[in-house]
Amino acid sequence: MRIHIVAVGRLRKGPERELIDDYVTRFDRTGRALGLGPLTLHEVEDKKGGGMPAEAALLDRAVPDGAVLVVLDERGRIMTSPEFSDQLAGWRDQGRGDVAFVIGGADGIDPSLRARADAALSLGQMVWPHMLARVMLSEQLYRAASILAGSPYHRV
Repeated sequence: MRIHIVAVGRLRKGPERELIDDYVTRFDRTGRALGLGPLTLHEVEDKKGGGMPAEAALLDRAVPDGAVLVVLDERGRIMTSPEFSDQLAGWRDQGRGDVAFVIGGADGIDPSLRARADAALSLGQMVWPHMLARVMLSEQLYRAASILAGSPYHRV
C-alpha cells in the first residue's frame, strides 16, 4: 500500500527536511516487507493567493484516485501509536492501494475537502506549524511500520 503525504507549501533545505528524509528512508526500509510503501511527499503551492478553496483544489489533484483520504485536523481523532499502526494495517489488509494524508496550509483545510475525507487525524489538541506536522506524521508512519514489524523502536 503506497503512502502519500500531500501538503500545502514547499519544504526547503533545513532540519525539518532532513528529519522527514530520514523517516521516509526508515519507513520505506521497514515497510517494504510489510506491504507498506513507498512513502511519497507531494507539495502543492497556491501561487495565486486563492485561499483555502484554491489549496483544496490543488490538494485534491495531488491525491491518487481511489486513495483513502485522511485529513490532519485539530478536530480529528487522537490515536495512540499502536492504534494508528492498526489502522494502517487495516487499510492494507482491505486491499487499499493508496492512503493520502493531507496537511493544509496556515488556515487549515477547506471544509469541502474535509467533508469528503475518509478519516480525520489529530496530532493532539495543540496546533502545530504545518512544516512540523509533516515531520511528526512521517515519524509516526515509521513508528507504525516498526510496531507492525515487531521492532523495539516503539517502547510501551
